[in-house]
Amino acid sequence: MQDIQERAARIRLVIFDVDGVLTDGSLFLGDDGQEYKAFHSRDGLGMTLLQDTGVQLAVITGRTSQVVRSRMESLGISNVYQGYQDKLPPYEELKARLSLTNEMVAYVGDDLVDLPVMRRVGLAIAVSDAHPRVRQHAHWHTRAGGGRGAAREVCELILDAQGNLERVMAQF
Repeated sequence: MQDIQERAARIRLVIFDVDGVLTDGSLFLGDDGQEYKAFHSRDGLGMTLLQDTGVQLAVITGRTSQVVRSRMESLGISNVYQGYQDKLPPYEELKARLSLTNEMVAYVGDDLVDLPVMRRVGLAIAVSDAHPRVRQHAHWHTRAGGGRGAAREVCELILDAQGNLERVMAQF
């Protein structure tokens, strides 16, 4: 666990996949073609608290959805990349724009399309119900599944490793 704490202490950017990480992976499609997703409110608060300490957040997702755009806007996340099956180009663009090294980035994924980025970052995280190959390549696994509090666990891990967890929690 010390290695994970050391990795987490260096993180300045956390990138989340959406389907299967910030949601449970279910896709609800209406007859009108409207797409619906369910996000966990505790994940959102954790993400907000982490951002408040100066850690940047981003999402890179293979699908494109207005509901994702709306949810990220409500959380104050402006680094939103949708429609990217190949997640390496937006990852490299983010790193360059924010002047970060691989070691300063964490990525949270659940499926095979996440592996190319996960193999590069300083802290690769798989949600508990991720594909076995993704879990195999992760430095750390959450206890909660995607859309069920996994993002909150990630945020609290980083807050703790950076010495901010107790201060952030004290406000409540």
